[in-house]
Amino acid sequence: MENSFKSVINQSKSILILLPTKPYFDQVAAGMALYLALRQGKDVQIFSPTPTTVEFNRIIGVNKITQELGNKNLIIRFIDYKADDIERVSYDIENSQFRLTVIPRQHITPPVKEQVELSYSGISADTIIMVGGVNESHFPVISNRELTNANIVHVGTKDLTLSSNKVYLSFSRPVSSVSEVVAGLIKESDMVIDEDIATNLLMGIENASSSFNDSSVTAETFLIISDLMKSGGKRTVSQPIARREEFPKGAIPGQFSEPQVFNQPLVQDQARMQQSLQQFSQQEEVQQVQDKFSQDNEGEEAPKDWLQPKIYKGTSIS
Repeated sequence: MENSFKSVINQSKSILILLPTKPYFDQVAAGMALYLALRQGKDVQIFSPTPTTVEFNRIIGVNKITQELGNKNLIIRFIDYKADDIERVSYDIENSQFRLTVIPRQHITPPVKEQVELSYSGISADTIIMVGGVNESHFPVISNRELTNANIVHVGTKDLTLSSNKVYLSFSRPVSSVSEVVAGLIKESDMVIDEDIATNLLMGIENASSSFNDSSVTAETFLIISDLMKSGGKRTVSQPIARREEFPKGAIPGQFSEPQVFNQPLVQDQARMQQSLQQFSQQEEVQQVQDKFSQDNEGEEAPKDWLQPKIYKGTSIS
């Protein structure tokens, strides 16, 4: 086997991509980018020994990651259906299509569609590509007997240490991220980098390098970033989680706000209000005096000349 990634891929018919236990975002992004690039001409499967978490949801194609290793054999299982109720199973070829017939015993209802479960078993891979990780404990599946004759390749930023006597080919380099390594390998192998592949690699590099601020970022890193963006790669940075101290006082239920300090315009408004109340109080007192005077003089008639016109004459003082 030639010591180049392109030759390894060209000589492989089926490829199994292995993610490490509890993978990082960069490792998942790099593995998915490699999967999308290889599936254009190869039988490829991507496997993770642990479930992928919600933080990986923005990676394109993440639903293709499986935890069921192997796709060599198809298994058909009937759920909640007694095996003794089946009389026999037969198959035939009709119009070049395989047909399997399950015949139940007399007076027994055959399995319904909801009871049919399909799964796979058996590992069919002549090449294994391990993404990330630093030792054998990160890839427990390589001890599987069905992978004894498979070629092993490692892609990462650090060399891999295997406790067993397995021989593997390493394409690891001390760069910013595993995604940067994979981007270089895909380009060197003349594989097509479409928009989805470029986006995954771009996200992986940005995440692992702390938005390109890590000291491991070099001029070569930015050349790769430029090529990925030219290929349609998009930066889809996750939204930061708002911190408690960023909310205004009193916005969080149960949180007491600090005493408010009123500004000068508010103080002036309060002064006007007090002045209006004083004026209203004075008017009320005047009204009370008038009402008292009316009560005291109630029943008395006004003088006859009270309503007659009056003429006032002034005197001149010389």
